[in-house]
Amino acid sequence: MNNLKVKPLTKEQILISFDRLTRFKHPEVKYLRVFYDVLTNNLISPKYKKFDLEKMDYRKIKDLAQYVFNFSINELGYGSTEDYLINQRLYDYEKSVFKLSENTEELLKNKIHYKAVLDFIDENSSANLRWLKVLATSVDIEKDRFENSLRFPVKKVVIAEGATEEILLPEFSKFCGYDFDKEGIYILSAGGKNQVVKLYYKLVETLNLPIFILLDKDAKENLEEIKPKLRSIDTIHLLKCGEFEDLLPLDLVKRTLDYELNNISIIENKMLKENIPRVKILEEVFKTRGMHEFKKVEFAQMVKRNIKTHADISSEILDIIREIGCGNIESNIN
Repeated sequence: MNNLKVKPLTKEQILISFDRLTRFKHPEVKYLRVFYDVLTNNLISPKYKKFDLEKMDYRKIKDLAQYVFNFSINELGYGSTEDYLINQRLYDYEKSVFKLSENTEELLKNKIHYKAVLDFIDENSSANLRWLKVLATSVDIEKDRFENSLRFPVKKVVIAEGATEEILLPEFSKFCGYDFDKEGIYILSAGGKNQVVKLYYKLVETLNLPIFILLDKDAKENLEEIKPKLRSIDTIHLLKCGEFEDLLPLDLVKRTLDYELNNISIIENKMLKENIPRVKILEEVFKTRGMHEFKKVEFAQMVKRNIKTHADISSEILDIIREIGCGNIESNIN
């Protein structure tokens, strides 16, 4: 490796790379992406294009990328380390979570000097980077996850149709004494009921963890598509009515609109009580106000800011949280 010519990565580039390497994604996908980026941009000689790397043995890719990372860390004045506990723990974790090929395992068997640059990571860093730092000294990794709300190591995946659930379920769950980040619950927004099926089909082939699937009421056909592949460790919840927005208590919706729109009119108040899909009503409310188009993500953020008490959690939302947590929530929540 002594004949390699390298353009050192900056501190910021190293952090970005480590962040990508520790996200919740199949190791083969994320490691190859990061290693390809590093080798095409920072390995000056020999010069490889992505096309060349795609034909290369995984061990060589790992060795080259490892060299670039460690050379860069050394150039920043952080030296090297012979302590590879973090590397081993990352390997053990990924292997426990995902089904890995021998080639992918080779990517994980690297000796990148993670420990040398842990000072780059602070309390403002992403949850996965803070988890990476904890791996250097942790005696009980799950206990550290709980105490520091690290989300990692992930122990269950929740697949929902949209961003509303992704934003609000963790917030409602906190009010039930069940913090997703503390418990290792990772929620994914699929982007629609058909995408839920595709994502589940993909994950079930590669993931060892249990999966909880949340579907809108109109997704019965999609539920039937999932059933043949459903494992004993997985769970499906089909909403009893409409979409997730329909589960939000009326008082919470009215309070949110009152606060965000500077009071709602008598007409708008009456509209909210009509027995039609909540989203249709909200679209009309936003339209009558001459506001921009109603957007589910923005409204979910509004609702999140206005959750105040346990009364803001409907019975079905509570049931969903209990199912995700296997009943492990505060006993005083009814």
